[in-house]
Amino acid sequence: MRWWVSIGMLAAAMAAGVAAVAAPNQAPQSAAGDDAKQVDVELVLAVDVSYSMDVDELAVQREGYAQALISGEFLKTLKSGPTGRIAVTYFEWAASSDQKIILPWHIIDGPESADAVAAEILKAPLRRASRTSISGAINFALPLFEQNPYHGLRRVIDISGDGPNNNGEPVTIARDAAVAKGVVINGLPIMVKEPSYSMMDIENLDYYYEDCVIGGPGAFVISIKDRAKFKEAIHTKLVMEVAGHTPPARIVPIADEHRPARVSCLIGEKVWQDRWGR
Repeated sequence: MRWWVSIGMLAAAMAAGVAAVAAPNQAPQSAAGDDAKQVDVELVLAVDVSYSMDVDELAVQREGYAQALISGEFLKTLKSGPTGRIAVTYFEWAASSDQKIILPWHIIDGPESADAVAAEILKAPLRRASRTSISGAINFALPLFEQNPYHGLRRVIDISGDGPNNNGEPVTIARDAAVAKGVVINGLPIMVKEPSYSMMDIENLDYYYEDCVIGGPGAFVISIKDRAKFKEAIHTKLVMEVAGHTPPARIVPIADEHRPARVSCLIGEKVWQDRWGR
C-alpha cells in the first residue's frame, strides 16, 4: 500500500507519539555477536540539485535536513526504535551520471552524532547541475546499501525533487528494481513555484511521485506547496521514516498499485523530447 500525506494531517499523530514498525529487508544478517552493527534504519537521503532548483531552495533544503536531524522530536523518535540508532548517508543528484556523496554512511545514536552529521551536511558548497534523473538517483542509491557496514531492519531511500525524470532509464524500472530488493522509496515533491515549461516542470508533481516514484510497504509522499513549510515537511518525513510510522487515519490511500498512473510516468522524457528533440 502506498500513501499520500500532507503536513496538516500529521499533527495529531505526531503528538500521540510514534511506533516503530520494523519490516525485514534482504540484507544479510550478522552473527549474534555483531549486534553493534545493527541499526533500525539504513536511510539514504537523495536530494535534487538540478537547475530547476534555485539557490535559495537548495540552501533551505540542505538546512531543512540538517535541522531535522538535530531536532528534539527526531532524537526522541530515534530512541524509540529497537537499537536506538540509524545509519544515514546523503547525496545530491541531477543527471543519470551526476551524483555526489555529501555525507558517507554515518551512525546517528544521539545528540552528539546528530550534530556531527548536520555539520557535515551543511559545510559542503552548494551546487547545481543539468537534467533530472530520479532513476539515476535510485540506481546510485542501491549499491550504497551493500557498501554500508551496518545492517538495518529497514532500508529506505528518501527522494526529494521538483521535477519528473527526464534523463536515464524510465523511473518505474529503477523503482521496481529497488522495491524487489526490499527497499522502500519515499518522496518529497517540491511544488513551491508555478510550473514553468522553460524549467521542465509539470503540474501535479505530487501525483507523479505517488504513481511513478515511491514504492514498497508503507511508502508515502509529503508534498511541499508552500516555501514556508519546506523545513517542516522535511522534519515530518524524517521522523516518520525513522519511526517506520504508517501514515495516520484521514490519509487517503493510493488504491491499486496496478491501476494506470494519473500522470504519465514518461512525462518528463516527453517534455524534454518535445522541447529539444533528443
